This record gives sequence, C-alpha cells and structure tokens, in this order.
Amino acid sequence: MEEFRRSYSRLCRESGAEPQEAVLQQLHQLPRGRLDLATQSLTVETCRALGKLLPREMLCTELVLSDCMLSEEGATLLLRGLCANTMLRFLDLKGNNLRAAGAEALGKLLQQNKSIQSLTLEWNSLGTWDDAFATFCGGLAANGTLQQLDLRNNQISHKGAEELALALKGNTTLQQLDLRWNNVGLLGGRALMNCLPSNRTLWRLDLAGNNIPGDVLRAVEQAMGHSQDRLTTFKENQARTHVLSKEVQHLREEKSKQFLDLMETIDKQREEMAKSSRASAARVGQLQEALNERHSIINALKAKLQMTEAALALSEQKAQDLGELLATAEQEQLSLSQRQAKELKLEQQEAAERESKLLRDLSAANEKNLLLQNQVEELERKVRCQQEQLFQTRQELTSTSAELKMRAIQAEERLDMEKRRCRQSLEDSESLRIKEVEHMTRHLEESERAMQERVQRLEAARLSLEEELGRVKAAALSERGQAEEELIKAKNQAHLEERQRLAHLEDKLRLLAQARDEAQGACLQQRQAVAEAQTRASQLGLQVESLRRRLEELQQELSLKDQERVAEVSRVRVELQEQNGRLQAELAAQEALREKVAALERQLKVMASDHREALLDRESENASLREKLRLREAEIARIRDEEAQRASFLQNAVLAYVQGSPVRTLSPPK
Repeated sequence: MEEFRRSYSRLCRESGAEPQEAVLQQLHQLPRGRLDLATQSLTVETCRALGKLLPREMLCTELVLSDCMLSEEGATLLLRGLCANTMLRFLDLKGNNLRAAGAEALGKLLQQNKSIQSLTLEWNSLGTWDDAFATFCGGLAANGTLQQLDLRNNQISHKGAEELALALKGNTTLQQLDLRWNNVGLLGGRALMNCLPSNRTLWRLDLAGNNIPGDVLRAVEQAMGHSQDRLTTFKENQARTHVLSKEVQHLREEKSKQFLDLMETIDKQREEMAKSSRASAARVGQLQEALNERHSIINALKAKLQMTEAALALSEQKAQDLGELLATAEQEQLSLSQRQAKELKLEQQEAAERESKLLRDLSAANEKNLLLQNQVEELERKVRCQQEQLFQTRQELTSTSAELKMRAIQAEERLDMEKRRCRQSLEDSESLRIKEVEHMTRHLEESERAMQERVQRLEAARLSLEEELGRVKAAALSERGQAEEELIKAKNQAHLEERQRLAHLEDKLRLLAQARDEAQGACLQQRQAVAEAQTRASQLGLQVESLRRRLEELQQELSLKDQERVAEVSRVRVELQEQNGRLQAELAAQEALREKVAALERQLKVMASDHREALLDRESENASLREKLRLREAEIARIRDEEAQRASFLQNAVLAYVQGSPVRTLSPPK
C-alpha cells in the first residue's frame, strides 16, 4: 500500500492538485488486500488518480467507496479504471447518489470486468432514468462472474424491474439480488416472477417494500425455495460426483502403481537377461580367441605346405633339367647318325672286305645288345617302381586330402548344428566361423589341386621319360638294322661308337639314378610333411571336439536360462492375469457405480418432472387464488370507498356540529 500511496500522490501532483490528506491517512492505515475509503468525500482529481492506479493494482481484492459523495464525472473515471482490473472481488458503492452516467458506467463495468463477484449499490438513484438503467441491465445480462447484487433504495420503477427481468433471463451466475425499498409495483413484481423459471442460478430475491401484492411475493418466495432446493440437490450431486471422481482417481493411481511395479519387475528381468547375454557373449569371445589360435596353427601348417610345394617345385625343375639332358642326347644321336651316314657312304667300298670281320663282330654286338636290353629292362623296372611309389604318394595325398575334407565337412556339420542351436545373438560369430572354415577348405582344396597338378606334372615327366626310352629303343633298333646293313663297312667305327654310346648311356643312367634318388628323397620329405599335417589335423580335431563340448555346455546353460526366463515370464503372465481380473472387478464396480449414478440422475429427472408438474399445479392454484384475491380486493376497495364516504359524511357532520357549537373558540384547530 505504500507504493500505492506514493503513486497516488505523484498522479495528483502531475494533474495540478494536492492529494487529500484523509485519503493518504486511510491508505497508510489500510490492511493488505482491502482498500476502504468509506465516508471520504473524494474529489474528481482523486477519482482520476485512483482510476489510473486501480487497473495496475494486483493486491487489492476489496474496494469500499460507500458514502463518498462521488460526482458523476468522478464515478465514471473510477469505474472506467476498474474495467481492466482482474483482482477485485468486492465493490461497495453505497450512498453515492449515482444516476444516469453512473448507471451507464456500471453497465460497461459489468460487461468488461471478469473478476467482481459482489456489488453493493444501496442508496443510489440508478432507477430514475430508464435508458441508463436499461444499459446497466444489459451489462448485467452479459456479465459472467457477478454472484451478489444489492440494489436497495434505488428508485427502481416497474419498467426498471422489467429490464432487470430480461437481464436475469440472460444471466447465468447471479445468485443473490436485493431489491428492497424500491417502486417495483405489481407489474414489476409479475415481470420478475415470470423471469424466474428461466433462471437456474438465482436462489435469493428480496422484494420487500416495493408495493407488490402478497400473492406475488409468495410466488417469488416459492420459486426461490424451489431454486434453493435445486441448488442444494445440485450441490449434493456435485459433492457425490466429486467423491466418485476421487475414488476413480484413487483407483487409477493404484492401477498406475501396480503397472509401474510390473514394469519395474520386467525391467529387472530384462537386466538379468542382458547380464546373462553379456556373460555368454564373453564366453563366445573366449571361444573365438581359441578359434583364432587354431587359425594361427592352421596358417603355420599352410606355411609348411608351401615349403613342401617349394620342394616339389625344385623336383620339377630337376625333372626339367633331365628333360633337357635327354634333348641334348637326342641331338647328339642325330649328329652321330649324320656322321654315320657320311661314313657309310665313304665306306661302302670297304664293306665287302669287312663282312667277315663284321659277322664276328655281330655276334659280339648281339651279346652287347642283349646286355643293353637287359639294362633297359632294369631301367624300366626302376621306372615302374618309381611310378608305383608316385602312385602310392598320390594315393596317400588323396587319402589325406579326403580325410581333411571329411574333417572339414564334419567341422562344418558341427558348426552348422551349433549355429542352429545357438540363439540369434551368436549368429554373427557362427557366420564368421563358417566363413573361416570355408576359407580353410578353399585353401586346402587349392593346396590339393596344386599337389594334384604337381603329380600330373611328374606323371607327364614320367611319360616323357618313357617316350624317350621308347625313342631310345627305336633308335637302337634302327641302329641295329643299319649295323646289320652296314656291318661290313663300319665294323671298327661301330665298335668305337658303341663304346661311346655305352659310356654316354651309362652317364645318362647314372644321372637318372641320381634324379630318382632325389625324387625319392623329396617324396619322403612330402610323406613326413603329410604325416606332420595329419598329426596337426588330429590335434585340431581334438581341439574342435573340446570346443564343441564347450559349446554344448554353453547351450545347456542357455537352455537352462531360457527355461528360467520362460518360468519367470509365465509367473509374470499369471500375475498380470490376476491383476487384470482385479482390474476387471474394479471396472465392474465402477460400472455399477455409474449405473447407480445414472439411476440417481434418472430419479433426479423424475423428481424434476414431478416438481415441474407440482409447480404448474401450484401456478394454476395461484392463478385461481389471484382471481379470488382480485375479487376480494375489489370488494375491499368498494367497502373502503363506502367507508370513506361514510367517514366524509361523519367528518362533515362533526365539522358542522363543531362549527355550530358555542365552544368552537376554545377548541384547538385540527
């Protein structure tokens, strides 16, 4: 209030007037939330300052301006300022002689203000101007917050009462209306009585001292009694609905709590499942690490296989060198055949002379040829032995490759079975394992293909050697034919050439024996490498078996956990079903309550219809009673007229008697 007082002083000085001391004292002494300026004669400047301050005042809820002798201008300024106020609840304007301008300002206030609930206008003159009071009534009809209105001693006529009746038909919030000590009359009372059935909120209407007949007052009292009964029933229904809404809200809160508890249990179960999945993931990671170690071992085996392949490549290079040596031998044979042809041409003349010598030499050559054939057969046997050894190595390689394939297939089948049994969380790891196994199988197949290619190459080298041996045999046969034909001419040269050839063939046989020994050594090395690979493969098979057992154990643990989870889920489902049953029972109870409420509403409707019928009956009774009262009033008026005539006759007689009496000078005048 101190700030309000300072603002009031400042506005008064700005308008060129001094603030009223009485108003300042009242503002200094007033309690919080209440502005009481009763019995203070407020000037126009004070009203203007208050009209500027009241729209911004957010603490004042009650304003008392009774008996302040407000002028029309001051009241208009004050009420215009109150139009924008949103905190004021009670306004008292008693005894301010408000007239036309005040009534219009009050109408605008009621139209614009949305917070005033009680308005006291006792001892004013609002009803003296019908147009201004009609404006006030229009504002009252448009108002939606006013609950109590005091219009005592406002000179309201029957026309003003009719305007008030129209306003009450449109108003939906006014509960108490005081119209005592006005000039409403019979017509105004009937207008107010006729508007009451259309108004459902007004439960108190005071019409004493308005020259209204008693039957109208009784009808108004009956209507107010009915409205009070209706208000009490409405309040009871509202209280019941409030209690029911509280019960429903309580039930909803309990349901929400139960649902939250269920959600918490489900979250806990989910956390436990997540923990178990994390533990299984850790175990799978350990298994993956073990598999990675096995992969490293397999890579080492692959490196050893590459070493064996390099050794095979060296053996192939040696076979190629042997082929080159055979090619050089063939070239030498061709050169020797050319030389022999030349020598035969030169020695044809000497052939006859040397026939005898050649015949003897033929026997020797035949013996030597037999020896050579024996040597060739021995070489063929050796070659066959080498072929058998190569065939055995090839069979061993095929058996090892088949075993590896079978183990790889078995590993793939086991991995597939484990992949099917494991859950979806392990599918990625299983796919990675399958890919790695496929990669291993591909590497093994590639190595097998490389070994087969090498074996084929060795077989091709063997075939080339056999062809070379066949060519050597054919050359020997051709040489023998030529020797038989040219025995006479080239006896000595044949001996020399045969010796050279034997020496050369012995060298070739020695080289072939060395190559065979080297090939046998390489085959032994390959066998050793294959044996090592088989041992490693057996070790890997054991490790795979151990891993498979571990996976089976993990699967058993997962199955146990799944069973526990299923049991927990079934328990939660049973609890949910029980809770659903309880909720359905509660819903049935709520539906029963709703049915009860509907039955009560139907009873209320029946009671309202009965009440309306009773009101109509009473109105008809009231109409008949009014007619009787009208007849009685007419009789009473006639009797009054007769009594007035009699009284006038008596008065005239008494006056005549008094005037005619001798003591009239002593009697006081009447």
